[in-house]
Amino acid sequence: MESQDTASRAGIVLAENQYGKAECRVVRIYRDTERHEIRDVTVSTSLRGDFGAAHIHGDQSRVLPTDTQKNTCYAFAKEHGLREIENYALQLGRHFVGTVEPVHSARIEVEELDWERVEVDGRGHDHTWARRGAEVRTTAVTVEGDQAWVVSGLRDLVLLKSAGSEFAGFLTDRYTTLPETHDRIMSTSLVARWRYRDTDVDWDKTWASVRRILLERFAEVHSLALQQTLWEMGSSALAEHPEIAEIKLSAPNRHHFVVDLSPFDLENPNEVFYAADRPYGLIECAVTREDAPDAGPAWRSVPGFA
Repeated sequence: MESQDTASRAGIVLAENQYGKAECRVVRIYRDTERHEIRDVTVSTSLRGDFGAAHIHGDQSRVLPTDTQKNTCYAFAKEHGLREIENYALQLGRHFVGTVEPVHSARIEVEELDWERVEVDGRGHDHTWARRGAEVRTTAVTVEGDQAWVVSGLRDLVLLKSAGSEFAGFLTDRYTTLPETHDRIMSTSLVARWRYRDTDVDWDKTWASVRRILLERFAEVHSLALQQTLWEMGSSALAEHPEIAEIKLSAPNRHHFVVDLSPFDLENPNEVFYAADRPYGLIECAVTREDAPDAGPAWRSVPGFA
């Protein structure tokens, strides 16, 4: 029985929709030699296409199960390999678009954890690793027909500089209590994502280079504002890498406040701080080229949202 009569739904239509398998953990060990290699990723698939019957009538005849999508992620890690996450995501996206008839677009998101070899007697062990921090490498690949868009990046890159940062000359009103400072800690947990012009890229080399540029500019720029630092980081990455069309940066300001030690007859010349986790300032920007190719669906994740 229908939950509502047809007349009451006049003028109502199904809009954008997608479905897929979220957060499939895939660990690939390469055992080709005695010195093993590891890639540790989390994969999410989203398929877009002609799935109206499933929503409106519960008809699953054109729906590829999300369990099948999960199995495909594991099988491709063996059949096609899992080295550079961008290539892996491109292979998955092209497979779904090219072989599943109702699918006209696929978005594959991959996050990679970083492992470093445990050192024994000054040498990296052949088959033992330790997780290196919270930082995650990311990619989001969108495939439509014979076109593909690649957005790579990183998140949870925690940075801190104990000098070379100011915040002064800002707008004030009757509610302003923040004092100006010309010597402060600047810390953030950086999210950076950059869109490539095409798919002819040395993914690992470029990713490592962009990460290096972001770190160097964060360290070297005498920052009058976190906004300025983000601009310097983003514009420097584009200047060195013509294969990148644009970069987006998101940086929560991890505030560190000087502790008042005067009740204990102690001076505190910016040496002892307490770190506040919230609320925090959130600074975000996009840096792009004037001649950047159209982004198409590259940044689209959840339907209806940027």
